[in-house]
Amino acid sequence: MRVLTVIDSLIVGGAEKSLAMLTPHLVARGVEMHVAFLKDRSGVGEELKAGGATLHSLAASEGWVRSLVSTTRLMRSLRPDLVHTTLFTADIVARTAAWLLRIPVVSSFVTDSYGPEHVSNPEYSAWKVRAARLVDALTARFVTRFHAVSSTTATVMAERLRISPNKIQVITRGRDPQRLGERSNERRDRVRAEIGISQGVPLVFAAARHYHFKGLDVLVSAFARIVDSLPAAQLLVAGREGPATPELQRFIAQENLEASVTLAGYRSDVADLMCAADVFVLPSRAEGSPGVLIEAMALEAPTVASDIPSVRELAGDTSETVSLCTLESADDMARAILELLENPSRAAAMARAGRRRYLDRYAMDAIAEATVALYRSCLADT
Repeated sequence: MRVLTVIDSLIVGGAEKSLAMLTPHLVARGVEMHVAFLKDRSGVGEELKAGGATLHSLAASEGWVRSLVSTTRLMRSLRPDLVHTTLFTADIVARTAAWLLRIPVVSSFVTDSYGPEHVSNPEYSAWKVRAARLVDALTARFVTRFHAVSSTTATVMAERLRISPNKIQVITRGRDPQRLGERSNERRDRVRAEIGISQGVPLVFAAARHYHFKGLDVLVSAFARIVDSLPAAQLLVAGREGPATPELQRFIAQENLEASVTLAGYRSDVADLMCAADVFVLPSRAEGSPGVLIEAMALEAPTVASDIPSVRELAGDTSETVSLCTLESADDMARAILELLENPSRAAAMARAGRRRYLDRYAMDAIAEATVALYRSCLADT
């Protein structure tokens, strides 16, 4: 089976990282993987090649029309059995090209889009959100089957794009336990020494790009309350800069947190940092299926997360694996973080429960099997 995945870019994000982790498992199951990207941004390219994928850059084709032409040309020469599209621009361009060439298409829903939170997001224009939704809904008619990373995302996007739920299959994200490794005291001590954090210092960790919907502003606000109780505590945030960076920097300065909060930028060692942290925090306002939360459970990192549907679905709708806090509430987030920092036994029990859930549901082999089954059913439909 020859599959061409078309994605916006190879920059390190949730969708890109998941693709890189899944690729070697698909190749091992007989899938000939080709990955085309529309924007030339460094990230997971070498990882994809190491996993057995052939890469195709379409970045020289600027603009929608040129991208469509180059994508159509690639499909015509490559002649894939199936096209799999991920992220907005790739969805629009590759769905259209595949429809012109009568190639079956799978499109992934990796997050909830076009909701009130997007229309009111200061990083977007309301009219652009509505226009994007219209274009997405129109080209969705070219798709054979859809893949959603959570049941919540499947339900939301079926309604917003007027798609039959019967065309959507839910396959959660997964992570490879061998690549992540395991938490240990030795690993914790080594990483803390590398980043200059003493063993007795409470360390809170988050990993997210600097976007409004990631909720990092709420986390920084919560941390201002935490240092009142634990002055030595440190917050480390790994993630690329983005539209929310200036606001985060201003707030850190206003709260005099320069010595307590570190915006570390992109880090390739997120798994190590998870093991060094006392508490991992996912403060997002919205998520499709947060892969970084799967990593936290896999690495037994005690976790505080916003109480949003995708987190409940992934964590099992239980306080045994994740401590949920009220959305947008810095006070409640601070309370939940302090509770774990001050109660190591509860934090350790939560971490063990998270690890068990990860091994039961999110190890990569099961995800790969489900993905291959989706591809086969899509081909059977056509």
